Amino acid sequence: MTQEEFVRDSAGWSVRFMRGEREARRVSGEWTGRTIADYARQRAADEPDTVAVTGENGGRTYAELLAEAQALARGMLAMGIKPGETVSFQLPNWVEAVAVNLACALAGIVVVPVIPIYRHAELRFILKDCRARMIFVPETFRGIGYPGMIDELRGDLPELRHVVVVRGQADGRADGASLYEDLLAAGRASDAPLSSADPDDAKFIIYTSGTTGQPKGVIYSHNQSRRPVWASMQAWGIEPGARILMPSPVTHVTGYSYGLEATFGFGLHVTLMEKWDAARAVELIDAHGVEFTIGATPFLQELVEQAERKGTALPSLKIFACGGAAVPPELIRRANKVFVNCRAFRVFGSSECPMVTQGVLDDPELAATTDGRVFDWEVKVVDAEGNRVAAGSEGEILARGPSLFRGYTSAEANRESFDEEGFFRTGDLGTVTGDGLLTITGRKKDIIIRGGENLSAKEIEDALHEHPAIRETAVVAMPHERLGEGVCAWLVAGGEARPDEAELAAYLSSAGLARQKCPERVEYVEELPKTASGKVKKHELRRMIAQKIEQERQGGRVDA
Repeated sequence: MTQEEFVRDSAGWSVRFMRGEREARRVSGEWTGRTIADYARQRAADEPDTVAVTGENGGRTYAELLAEAQALARGMLAMGIKPGETVSFQLPNWVEAVAVNLACALAGIVVVPVIPIYRHAELRFILKDCRARMIFVPETFRGIGYPGMIDELRGDLPELRHVVVVRGQADGRADGASLYEDLLAAGRASDAPLSSADPDDAKFIIYTSGTTGQPKGVIYSHNQSRRPVWASMQAWGIEPGARILMPSPVTHVTGYSYGLEATFGFGLHVTLMEKWDAARAVELIDAHGVEFTIGATPFLQELVEQAERKGTALPSLKIFACGGAAVPPELIRRANKVFVNCRAFRVFGSSECPMVTQGVLDDPELAATTDGRVFDWEVKVVDAEGNRVAAGSEGEILARGPSLFRGYTSAEANRESFDEEGFFRTGDLGTVTGDGLLTITGRKKDIIIRGGENLSAKEIEDALHEHPAIRETAVVAMPHERLGEGVCAWLVAGGEARPDEAELAAYLSSAGLARQKCPERVEYVEELPKTASGKVKKHELRRMIAQKIEQERQGGRVDA
């Protein structure tokens, strides 16, 4: 008999709990039974004039954010959005994203952040899967016209009723779209009551690429969504009022938790960066007295380089948690020499189980060579048969704890992803010592982690297989100096034609894939290495491309 129970919440999602978990975690205090709406009202009452969030175009106080979010919430209700339904936003790290997220909590609406780099293919699947009724988008960002893109998808999204354009122009909006300011005005004219959701209800759904090629919808309830930030503050000694720089997208689980929610639940001052620029980050850290930040490998690498170039040791910075992609030990060592008061370290987590480790603060070498010490989680390491292995032995990492997601939107994915004790199968291989030091050694999942973005190899392969010049393909991760991993496509041509990287990028873009998924390197071979049963030996392809790249570093490109 399973120890799990799946509860149909007010949003209609099947939210997963272990039997007795809700009561036990509330009694222990791990789950507070309060929502971000409760915390925001308290902050606005206690500190109305304190600046909570600063963006590139200015900041908002607690009172201003609450008033803006209340107007948005009432505006959504006035447009027919009901508590329990889903509203999406595909916004950069703008202050408006903070207000939209809070508005959904105030109205009991499930919010669905979508990464701004996503295009037609990913967006179509996500909005249909989550049954989005409304979406907030920029008018333009990085040269992309979002309202037009949504308009092209409307025929495939019958449940999507409203498009709200943020920072748009009244005379340039798409047909049927509303302006953010119009929604605010409608809400301010309404006195509709706002009732927060049950803390056990679905709060947000965030999508991550799966090994099957389609994104997976990761459901979080209100109760555990704040827990990773609590754990970081405890582990790192962060006090209320501390200043955080958030360059990671707020549409990722890390950016969402620490960029959109931390200010209300923990009184942190958040500085948002709408796009990463290391020189600008140095300026913001020094100007705002930023004390901690979280980012992927490229962020840390370029921040170190810029700090050295500008001759600053970033004296206010105390913590840089680095994860989401492979982190070279030497980068951590270098950062801890350049930043005079800072502890840089590696952390491990995922969209489903964020911040399983909180780094190592008391040993610089362990901070560089391990992925940190397990904190506020139970972790076990198992062999291929699911049996626990001895401490320090390699196996698959499984985790459970108060921050664990509540399940996927796909029932099939749920069945495959948890063991009988409620541990989540991360798909990552690693070791855990007797004193809780975790080190990732590889992965079972067929994904590429490019600069902190999880890319599904199968999704790219499926699209490449449609190209008339390609007979077979295998997409694998390759070493990338800046991003940790890049996308390499090994191809068997179907004829004489050999499309290059630029041609394939244009083809995949026309198929609706984000540009980050386009192969940065293409290698043609007569046949792919396979097992006796016909399975492609991807480990061999990864070894081959890594070897070639290393040889090229030493001089001259090597042909396959």
